[in-house]
Amino acid sequence: MADLDIAGDIAELRSTFFDIKSVLDAERLQADIERLSEAAGAPDLWDDPEAAQKVTSELSHAQADLKRITSIESRIDDLEVLVQMANEEGDEETQQEARKELKSLQKLISELEVRTLLDGEFDQLPAVVTIRAGAGGVDASDFAEMLQRMYLRYAEQHGMPVTVHETSYAEEAGIKSSSFEIDAPYAFGNLSVEAGTHRLVRMSPFGAAGKRQTSFAAVEVVPLFEQVDEIEVPENDIRVDVFRSSGPGGQSVNTTDSAVRITHIPTGVVVSMQNEKSQIQNRAAALRVLQSRLMLLKREEEAARKKDLAGNISASWGDQMRSYVLAPYQMVKDLRTLHEVNNPSAVFDGDLDGFIAAGIRWRKRQQQESDD
Repeated sequence: MADLDIAGDIAELRSTFFDIKSVLDAERLQADIERLSEAAGAPDLWDDPEAAQKVTSELSHAQADLKRITSIESRIDDLEVLVQMANEEGDEETQQEARKELKSLQKLISELEVRTLLDGEFDQLPAVVTIRAGAGGVDASDFAEMLQRMYLRYAEQHGMPVTVHETSYAEEAGIKSSSFEIDAPYAFGNLSVEAGTHRLVRMSPFGAAGKRQTSFAAVEVVPLFEQVDEIEVPENDIRVDVFRSSGPGGQSVNTTDSAVRITHIPTGVVVSMQNEKSQIQNRAAALRVLQSRLMLLKREEEAARKKDLAGNISASWGDQMRSYVLAPYQMVKDLRTLHEVNNPSAVFDGDLDGFIAAGIRWRKRQQQESDD
Protein backbone atom coordinates (compact mmCIF):
# COMPACT_ATOMS: atom_id res chain seq x y z
CA MET A 1 0.00 0.00 0.00
CA ALA A 2 1.33 3.43 -0.97
CA ASP A 3 2.32 5.86 1.74
CA LEU A 4 -0.06 8.68 2.58
CA ASP A 5 1.60 11.80 1.16
CA ILE A 6 -0.05 14.87 2.68
CA ALA A 7 3.10 16.48 4.09
CA GLY A 8 2.70 19.42 1.71
CA ASP A 9 -0.92 19.92 2.81
CA ILE A 10 0.10 19.88 6.46
CA ALA A 11 2.96 22.32 5.84
CA GLU A 12 0.56 24.71 4.06
CA LEU A 13 -1.91 24.30 6.91
CA ARG A 14 0.74 25.10 9.49
CA SER A 15 1.93 28.16 7.56
CA THR A 16 -1.61 29.56 7.24
CA PHE A 17 -2.25 28.87 10.90
CA PHE A 18 0.97 30.64 11.92
CA ASP A 19 -0.17 33.79 10.07
CA ILE A 20 -3.60 33.60 11.69
CA LYS A 21 -2.12 33.07 15.15
CA SER A 22 0.08 36.15 14.69
CA VAL A 23 -2.92 38.29 13.77
CA LEU A 24 -5.08 37.00 16.62
CA ASP A 25 -2.15 37.48 19.02
CA ALA A 26 -2.33 34.59 21.49
CA GLU A 27 -0.11 36.45 23.99
CA ARG A 28 -2.52 39.39 24.03
CA LEU A 29 -5.45 37.00 24.51
CA GLN A 30 -3.68 35.41 27.50
CA ALA A 31 -3.04 38.86 29.01
CA ASP A 32 -6.71 39.79 28.45
CA ILE A 33 -7.83 36.59 30.17
CA GLU A 34 -5.67 37.32 33.20
CA ARG A 35 -6.97 40.89 33.42
CA LEU A 36 -10.61 39.88 32.98
CA SER A 37 -10.28 36.95 35.41
CA GLU A 38 -9.03 39.35 38.06
CA ALA A 39 -11.95 41.69 37.36
CA ALA A 40 -14.41 38.77 37.45
CA GLY A 41 -13.10 37.76 40.86
CA ALA A 42 -13.76 41.15 42.43
CA PRO A 43 -16.14 40.84 45.42
CA ASP A 44 -18.22 43.84 44.28
CA LEU A 45 -18.48 42.67 40.67
CA TRP A 46 -22.24 42.13 40.69
CA ASP A 47 -23.00 45.46 42.33
CA ASP A 48 -23.30 46.62 38.74
CA PRO A 49 -24.98 43.72 36.87
CA GLU A 50 -24.58 45.30 33.42
CA ALA A 51 -20.84 45.82 33.89
CA ALA A 52 -20.51 42.33 35.40
CA GLN A 53 -22.18 40.72 32.41
CA LYS A 54 -19.85 42.60 30.09
CA VAL A 55 -16.76 41.38 31.98
CA THR A 56 -17.90 37.75 32.12
CA SER A 57 -18.93 37.79 28.45
CA GLU A 58 -15.57 39.22 27.33
CA LEU A 59 -13.75 36.68 29.50
CA SER A 60 -15.74 33.79 28.04
CA HIS A 61 -15.05 34.86 24.46
CA ALA A 62 -11.33 35.45 25.09
CA GLN A 63 -11.02 32.01 26.70
CA ALA A 64 -12.87 30.42 23.77
CA ASP A 65 -10.59 32.16 21.24
CA LEU A 66 -7.42 31.06 23.03
CA LYS A 67 -8.72 27.52 23.43
CA ARG A 68 -9.51 27.37 19.71
CA ILE A 69 -5.96 28.47 18.85
CA THR A 70 -4.21 26.03 21.19
CA SER A 71 -6.53 23.18 20.16
CA ILE A 72 -5.84 23.63 16.44
CA GLU A 73 -2.08 23.86 17.03
CA SER A 74 -2.18 20.64 19.04
CA ARG A 75 -4.28 18.89 16.40
CA ILE A 76 -1.82 19.80 13.63
CA ASP A 77 1.00 18.24 15.68
CA ASP A 78 -1.11 15.14 16.31
CA LEU A 79 -1.96 14.87 12.61
CA GLU A 80 1.72 14.67 11.67
CA VAL A 81 2.19 11.85 14.18
CA LEU A 82 -0.93 10.09 12.85
CA VAL A 83 0.38 10.21 9.27
CA GLN A 84 3.73 8.84 10.38
CA MET A 85 2.01 5.96 12.21
CA ALA A 86 -0.22 5.19 9.23
CA ASN A 87 2.75 4.99 6.86
CA GLU A 88 4.92 2.95 9.22
CA GLU A 89 2.17 0.42 9.88
CA GLY A 90 0.65 0.48 6.40
CA ASP A 91 -2.78 0.86 7.98
CA GLU A 92 -5.52 1.95 5.54
CA GLU A 93 -7.93 2.76 8.36
CA THR A 94 -5.43 5.10 10.01
CA GLN A 95 -4.73 6.76 6.66
CA GLN A 96 -8.47 7.42 6.21
CA GLU A 97 -8.60 8.88 9.73
CA ALA A 98 -5.69 11.19 8.85
CA ARG A 99 -7.41 12.36 5.64
CA LYS A 100 -10.59 13.07 7.58
CA GLU A 101 -8.67 15.03 10.23
CA LEU A 102 -6.89 17.03 7.52
CA LYS A 103 -10.21 18.10 5.99
CA SER A 104 -11.58 18.99 9.43
CA LEU A 105 -8.54 21.16 10.21
CA GLN A 106 -8.69 22.84 6.80
CA LYS A 107 -12.30 23.81 7.50
CA LEU A 108 -11.53 25.09 11.02
CA ILE A 109 -8.55 27.15 9.87
CA SER A 110 -10.56 28.61 6.99
CA GLU A 111 -13.23 29.72 9.48
CA LEU A 112 -10.59 31.17 11.80
CA GLU A 113 -8.98 33.00 8.88
CA VAL A 114 -12.26 34.82 8.27
CA ARG A 115 -11.99 36.25 11.77
CA THR A 116 -8.72 37.95 10.84
CA LEU A 117 -10.55 39.80 8.05
CA LEU A 118 -12.76 41.58 10.58
CA ASP A 119 -10.55 44.63 10.95
CA GLY A 120 -13.09 47.36 10.23
CA GLU A 121 -13.57 50.31 12.57
CA PHE A 122 -16.76 48.89 14.08
CA ASP A 123 -16.37 45.14 13.41
CA GLN A 124 -15.64 44.20 17.03
CA LEU A 125 -18.87 45.76 18.37
CA PRO A 126 -22.23 44.20 19.25
CA ALA A 127 -24.96 44.61 16.64
CA VAL A 128 -28.56 45.73 16.38
CA VAL A 129 -30.43 43.83 13.68
CA THR A 130 -33.68 45.20 12.27
CA ILE A 131 -35.92 43.20 9.92
CA ARG A 132 -38.78 44.77 7.98
CA ALA A 133 -41.36 43.09 5.76
CA GLY A 134 -41.26 44.45 2.21
CA ALA A 135 -43.28 43.85 -0.94
CA GLY A 136 -45.38 40.70 -1.02
CA GLY A 137 -48.24 41.19 1.39
CA VAL A 138 -48.84 38.51 4.00
CA ASP A 139 -46.09 36.33 2.50
CA ALA A 140 -43.61 39.12 3.14
CA SER A 141 -44.59 39.46 6.80
CA ASP A 142 -44.33 35.68 7.19
CA PHE A 143 -40.91 35.77 5.48
CA ALA A 144 -39.77 38.52 7.86
CA GLU A 145 -40.64 36.29 10.80
CA MET A 146 -38.74 33.39 9.19
CA LEU A 147 -35.67 35.63 8.93
CA GLN A 148 -36.07 36.74 12.54
CA ARG A 149 -36.06 33.12 13.68
CA MET A 150 -33.08 32.37 11.40
CA TYR A 151 -30.91 35.04 13.01
CA LEU A 152 -32.03 34.18 16.54
CA ARG A 153 -31.14 30.53 15.90
CA TYR A 154 -27.75 31.57 14.47
CA ALA A 155 -27.04 33.62 17.60
CA GLU A 156 -28.16 30.76 19.86
CA GLN A 157 -25.92 28.25 18.08
CA HIS A 158 -22.91 30.55 18.53
CA GLY A 159 -23.61 31.40 22.17
CA MET A 160 -24.42 35.03 21.41
CA PRO A 161 -26.79 36.68 23.93
CA VAL A 162 -29.83 38.27 22.29
CA THR A 163 -32.21 40.94 23.55
CA VAL A 164 -35.34 41.53 21.48
CA HIS A 165 -36.04 45.26 21.53
CA GLU A 166 -39.31 45.40 19.65
CA THR A 167 -41.55 43.25 17.46
CA SER A 168 -44.48 44.58 15.49
CA TYR A 169 -46.81 41.74 14.52
CA ALA A 170 -48.78 41.67 11.28
CA GLU A 171 -52.54 41.22 11.35
CA GLU A 172 -52.81 37.90 9.51
CA ALA A 173 -49.42 36.20 9.97
CA GLY A 174 -45.78 37.01 10.61
CA ILE A 175 -44.33 40.38 11.58
CA LYS A 176 -44.16 43.86 10.15
CA SER A 177 -40.80 44.49 11.79
CA SER A 178 -38.46 43.32 14.53
CA SER A 179 -35.38 44.78 16.17
CA PHE A 180 -32.99 42.86 18.42
CA GLU A 181 -29.54 43.31 19.92
CA ILE A 182 -26.84 40.64 19.62
CA ASP A 183 -24.38 41.40 22.39
CA ALA A 184 -21.22 39.54 21.46
CA PRO A 185 -17.76 40.58 20.25
CA TYR A 186 -17.61 40.88 16.45
CA ALA A 187 -21.37 40.47 16.11
CA PHE A 188 -21.47 43.53 13.84
CA GLY A 189 -18.47 42.44 11.79
CA ASN A 190 -20.06 39.09 11.07
CA LEU A 191 -23.66 40.10 10.60
CA SER A 192 -23.10 43.35 8.69
CA VAL A 193 -22.70 41.28 5.51
CA GLU A 194 -26.32 40.16 6.01
CA ALA A 195 -27.63 43.69 5.45
CA GLY A 196 -29.71 44.09 2.31
CA THR A 197 -32.87 42.84 0.67
CA HIS A 198 -33.73 39.15 0.99
CA ARG A 199 -36.09 37.51 -1.53
CA LEU A 200 -38.27 34.44 -1.01
CA VAL A 201 -39.86 32.38 -3.80
CA ARG A 202 -42.29 29.64 -2.78
CA MET A 203 -45.75 28.19 -3.17
CA SER A 204 -47.69 30.58 -0.99
CA PRO A 205 -49.52 28.98 1.96
CA PHE A 206 -51.77 32.06 2.01
CA GLY A 207 -52.79 32.35 -1.64
CA ALA A 208 -54.39 30.25 -4.34
CA ALA A 209 -53.05 26.70 -4.66
CA GLY A 210 -50.47 26.12 -7.37
CA LYS A 211 -49.25 29.72 -7.58
CA ARG A 212 -45.73 30.80 -6.74
CA GLN A 213 -45.32 33.96 -4.70
CA THR A 214 -42.29 36.25 -4.51
CA SER A 215 -41.86 38.32 -1.38
CA PHE A 216 -39.18 40.53 0.12
CA ALA A 217 -37.80 41.56 3.49
CA ALA A 218 -35.11 44.09 4.40
CA VAL A 219 -32.35 43.40 6.93
CA GLU A 220 -30.49 46.32 8.51
CA VAL A 221 -27.46 45.84 10.77
CA VAL A 222 -25.85 48.65 12.78
CA PRO A 223 -23.11 48.55 15.44
CA LEU A 224 -24.08 49.28 19.03
CA PHE A 225 -21.60 51.70 20.58
CA GLU A 226 -20.77 51.43 24.27
CA GLN A 227 -20.10 55.15 24.69
CA VAL A 228 -22.28 57.60 22.80
CA ASP A 229 -21.68 60.69 24.93
CA GLU A 230 -20.34 62.63 21.94
CA ILE A 231 -23.75 62.42 20.28
CA GLU A 232 -26.15 64.86 21.84
CA VAL A 233 -29.80 64.52 20.94
CA PRO A 234 -31.71 67.71 21.86
CA GLU A 235 -35.25 67.13 23.09
CA ASN A 236 -36.53 69.42 20.32
CA ASP A 237 -35.06 67.03 17.72
CA ILE A 238 -37.04 63.99 18.83
CA ARG A 239 -40.66 62.95 19.07
CA VAL A 240 -41.45 60.35 21.73
CA ASP A 241 -44.58 58.23 21.42
CA VAL A 242 -45.64 55.74 24.07
CA PHE A 243 -47.93 52.78 23.54
CA ARG A 244 -48.89 49.48 25.10
CA SER A 245 -46.55 46.55 24.49
CA SER A 246 -48.31 43.75 22.66
CA GLY A 247 -47.74 40.27 21.35
CA PRO A 248 -49.25 38.29 18.46
CA GLY A 249 -52.92 39.04 17.90
CA GLY A 250 -52.74 42.13 20.08
CA GLN A 251 -52.40 40.16 23.30
CA SER A 252 -51.22 42.50 26.05
CA VAL A 253 -47.81 41.94 27.56
CA ASN A 254 -48.48 44.36 30.38
CA THR A 255 -51.23 46.78 31.31
CA THR A 256 -49.32 50.06 31.07
CA ASP A 257 -48.20 52.18 28.14
CA SER A 258 -44.55 51.20 28.62
CA ALA A 259 -43.40 50.75 25.01
CA VAL A 260 -41.56 53.71 23.49
CA ARG A 261 -41.03 54.91 19.92
CA ILE A 262 -38.48 57.68 19.35
CA THR A 263 -38.39 59.54 16.03
CA HIS A 264 -35.34 61.66 15.26
CA ILE A 265 -36.96 64.49 13.30
CA PRO A 266 -33.89 65.81 11.38
CA THR A 267 -32.93 62.38 9.96
CA GLY A 268 -36.21 60.46 10.14
CA VAL A 269 -34.55 57.63 12.09
CA VAL A 270 -37.12 55.73 14.16
CA VAL A 271 -36.33 53.42 17.09
CA SER A 272 -38.91 51.42 19.03
CA MET A 273 -38.39 49.59 22.31
CA GLN A 274 -40.79 47.43 24.30
CA ASN A 275 -38.56 44.85 25.93
CA GLU A 276 -38.44 46.45 29.38
CA LYS A 277 -41.36 46.71 31.84
CA SER A 278 -40.71 50.36 32.57
CA GLN A 279 -41.31 53.21 30.15
CA ILE A 280 -38.21 54.91 31.55
CA GLN A 281 -36.07 51.85 30.83
CA ASN A 282 -37.46 51.49 27.31
CA ARG A 283 -36.83 55.18 26.63
CA ALA A 284 -33.22 54.91 27.81
CA ALA A 285 -32.60 51.78 25.73
CA ALA A 286 -34.22 53.32 22.64
CA LEU A 287 -32.16 56.49 23.05
CA ARG A 288 -28.96 54.44 23.23
CA VAL A 289 -29.78 52.68 19.95
CA LEU A 290 -30.75 56.00 18.36
CA GLN A 291 -27.46 57.56 19.46
CA SER A 292 -25.56 54.56 18.03
CA ARG A 293 -27.26 54.99 14.68
CA LEU A 294 -26.62 58.73 14.65
CA MET A 295 -22.98 58.19 15.64
CA LEU A 296 -22.58 55.79 12.75
CA LEU A 297 -23.94 58.37 10.35
CA LYS A 298 -21.64 61.02 11.80
CA ARG A 299 -18.56 58.81 11.55
CA GLU A 300 -19.36 57.98 7.95
CA GLU A 301 -19.82 61.62 7.04
CA GLU A 302 -16.54 62.56 8.69
CA ALA A 303 -14.76 59.83 6.73
CA ALA A 304 -16.57 60.89 3.53
CA ARG A 305 -18.05 57.43 3.13
CA LYS A 306 -21.14 57.50 0.98
CA LYS A 307 -22.48 54.08 1.72
CA ASP A 308 -24.37 53.60 4.96
CA LEU A 309 -23.13 50.47 6.80
CA ALA A 310 -26.76 49.64 7.47
CA GLY A 311 -27.43 49.74 3.74
CA ASN A 312 -29.88 51.71 1.66
CA ILE A 313 -32.51 49.03 1.53
CA SER A 314 -35.79 49.24 -0.36
CA ALA A 315 -36.97 45.62 0.07
CA SER A 316 -38.20 45.24 -3.49
CA TRP A 317 -37.15 44.12 -6.97
CA GLY A 318 -33.73 45.20 -8.18
CA ASP A 319 -32.09 45.39 -4.76
CA GLN A 320 -31.73 41.76 -3.72
CA MET A 321 -28.62 40.34 -2.08
CA ARG A 322 -29.89 36.80 -1.42
CA SER A 323 -32.62 34.57 -2.83
CA TYR A 324 -34.34 31.77 -0.95
CA VAL A 325 -36.09 29.51 -3.47
CA LEU A 326 -38.41 26.80 -2.14
CA ALA A 327 -40.27 26.08 -5.40
CA PRO A 328 -39.91 24.71 -8.05
CA TYR A 329 -36.48 23.72 -6.67
CA GLN A 330 -34.66 24.12 -3.36
CA MET A 331 -31.80 26.61 -3.18
CA VAL A 332 -30.47 29.56 -1.23
CA LYS A 333 -28.04 31.74 -3.20
CA ASP A 334 -26.16 34.91 -2.34
CA LEU A 335 -26.20 37.12 -5.41
CA ARG A 336 -22.98 38.96 -4.46
CA THR A 337 -20.70 36.06 -3.57
CA LEU A 338 -22.51 33.35 -5.58
CA HIS A 339 -22.30 31.10 -2.52
CA GLU A 340 -25.26 28.70 -2.58
CA VAL A 341 -26.66 25.68 -0.77
CA ASN A 342 -29.47 23.28 -1.62
CA ASN A 343 -30.83 22.94 1.90
CA PRO A 344 -33.03 25.97 2.73
CA SER A 345 -34.34 24.28 5.88
CA ALA A 346 -30.85 24.25 7.41
CA VAL A 347 -30.33 27.90 6.47
CA PHE A 348 -33.64 28.97 8.00
CA ASP A 349 -32.58 27.02 11.10
CA GLY A 350 -29.54 29.27 11.52
CA ASP A 351 -26.85 27.59 9.39
CA LEU A 352 -25.37 30.84 8.06
CA ASP A 353 -21.65 30.29 8.58
CA GLY A 354 -20.92 29.61 4.92
CA PHE A 355 -22.84 32.68 3.74
CA ILE A 356 -21.27 34.94 6.36
CA ALA A 357 -17.72 33.72 5.64
CA ALA A 358 -18.24 34.17 1.88
CA GLY A 359 -19.71 37.63 2.51
CA ILE A 360 -16.77 38.74 4.66
CA ARG A 361 -14.26 37.53 2.07
CA TRP A 362 -16.23 39.26 -0.71
CA ARG A 363 -16.37 42.51 1.26
CA LYS A 364 -12.61 42.38 1.88
CA ARG A 365 -11.94 41.91 -1.84
CA GLN A 366 -14.22 44.85 -2.64
CA GLN A 367 -12.32 47.04 -0.15
CA GLN A 368 -8.95 46.00 -1.56
CA GLU A 369 -10.06 46.70 -5.13
CA SER A 370 -11.38 50.09 -4.02
CA ASP A 371 -8.07 50.91 -2.32
CA ASP A 372 -6.15 49.95 -5.45
